[in-house]
Amino acid sequence: MAHVPPPPSTPQLAAWTGAFGDAYVERNAPTPTIQRDRVRAFASILRHTDGDPPQSILECGCNVGLNLRALGAMSGAELFAIEPNARARATVLKDAVVEPTRLHEATLAALPFADRSIDLVFTCGVLIHVAPPDLDRALDEVHRVARKYVLAIEYFSQQPEEAPYRGHGGLLWKRDFGLAYLERFPDLSVIEVGFLWKPTSGWDDATWWLFRKG
Repeated sequence: MAHVPPPPSTPQLAAWTGAFGDAYVERNAPTPTIQRDRVRAFASILRHTDGDPPQSILECGCNVGLNLRALGAMSGAELFAIEPNARARATVLKDAVVEPTRLHEATLAALPFADRSIDLVFTCGVLIHVAPPDLDRALDEVHRVARKYVLAIEYFSQQPEEAPYRGHGGLLWKRDFGLAYLERFPDLSVIEVGFLWKPTSGWDDATWWLFRKG
């Protein structure tokens, strides 16, 4: 596993790398049902790249690798990941979700990858936990590393709003993340937008945006 300098400390990072983040790891153990639902969801999303599928994929904030397990089952792409929580990284390595050299201790504040080095870069339920003052930097890093595609799977709100998260404040913000990307990066074009409805998808009412990078 590659090591990079520790990212700057923030209240959000302190929570996710400590006991709060460890508890999240324990709540999100992989199951066959989750694997089935994620495979189905990513197959639906990635079919929009037919003709030019990504050969490399980076998940920013993979936790125990639920998404990467699905991608590994239905895609031949090389998989990369960053994850700040040590317990989550240990699970990813134990289960051989990605190769050790492709898992990094890092955050969206500084991705340890070269410009335009990964075909598809995505977040899933991660941008919502980035404090608003830090969001532009996170989007910049995703955009910088992506070669062809940017994917965001996040909670949506037409207006930016903070929401309590498991009884805590300062840990979750909703907004139109798709619009945030488009307004910041003129070279992105919308491929497709969709919604993962909890009763039928097993996901938590998440909106997804898939962009092509020019």
